[in-house]
Amino acid sequence: MIFTHTSVMPQEIREYLDLKPGNTCVDCTLGGSGHALTSLKAVLPGGRLIGTDQDRDAVENAHKVFEPYASNVHIFHDNFSKVPRILDSMGIEGVDGILLDLGLSLHQLRQGKRGFSFKGDEPLDMRMDLRADRTAADIVNQSDEKSLVDIFFKYGEERMSRKIARAIVKARAASPITRNRELSEIVRAAMPAKLVHQQKIHPATRVFQALRIVVNKELERLERFMEAVPDMLNPGGRICVISFHSLEDRIVKQQIRAFEKGCTCPRDFPKCVCGFTPRLKSVSRKAILPTQEETEANPMARSARLRVAEKV
Repeated sequence: MIFTHTSVMPQEIREYLDLKPGNTCVDCTLGGSGHALTSLKAVLPGGRLIGTDQDRDAVENAHKVFEPYASNVHIFHDNFSKVPRILDSMGIEGVDGILLDLGLSLHQLRQGKRGFSFKGDEPLDMRMDLRADRTAADIVNQSDEKSLVDIFFKYGEERMSRKIARAIVKARAASPITRNRELSEIVRAAMPAKLVHQQKIHPATRVFQALRIVVNKELERLERFMEAVPDMLNPGGRICVISFHSLEDRIVKQQIRAFEKGCTCPRDFPKCVCGFTPRLKSVSRKAILPTQEETEANPMARSARLRVAEKV
C-alpha cells in the first residue's frame, strides 16, 4: 500500500526551487513523497532525485512510489543531517536544489503508532527513526524534575514547565508513564483551567513538541545541516526549508544570514578587511507564508514558514 499526504506549500516549493530538466535535486525528508515526486518530474528527462528519510515507513513507501523511475532516483534510510556525506559517497560535488520539510507527515501522526499525536492511545515513543535508542517515555520517566523543566521550557517554550514537570514526577512515582494519552492528561491536569480554555492549541502541544525535538535531536541536526548548505549546492542552486516552529525557523534564518552577511568588521570601517565572501543570498527577505486558501484546506499548514536561499 502506498501512502501519501498533502504536501505543504506545493506551489511555492515548485516556484522557488525552480528546477529544470537535467538538474540534480535532493529531498531531505521524503515523508509521503509528494514534494519529491513533483521535483523529480521537473528534472526529467536526464535529471535525478536523491531522497532521504529517517522513518523506515517513508523509505519503504518511497521505493514503491518511485518504482517506475528507479534509474533516476536514489533513496537512503538516513537523517537529513547525513546528506553531505551521502552526496560525497556518490561523488556528487553539487546539486541544483535542496528541499527540507521539517514537518511530521500525516502517516506519522495517524498510523505511525508512536505517540506523536494527542489522539488515540499509543506507546509514548516519538522516535522518527526506530533504530534510535531513547524514546519519549525514557525521557519522561528517567529525567529528574529540573531536566524536565529545562526541556519543556527550552524546546517547547512552555510557560507552565515547572508545574508540568512536578506533576509528571508525582505521577510516575506511582507507575511509569508509557502512553501518549496518559501524558496528555497529566499535562492538561497540571495547567490552570482558565489557561486551558484560553489556549487555541491543545494544552500538551508544547510538551509533546519539546519531547519530539529532544528524542530526535532535531535542532542539533538542523544546525549541522545548515552549516553545510553552501558546500552542497551548485552556483545558482537553491535551498528551500519549511519549518513549523520558531526554534527551527530561527536556526534557518540565522544561518542563511551568516552566509549572506557574515562580515565581522566594525560598522564604522570604510570597507571590509575580514575577508568575508557571501556564499548564499536570500531569495525572499522575509519568511514566505502559506496562502489563506491552503490553511483553510489544510490546517497543518497554518504554522509553516518557508525560507529560500541561493548559492552565490
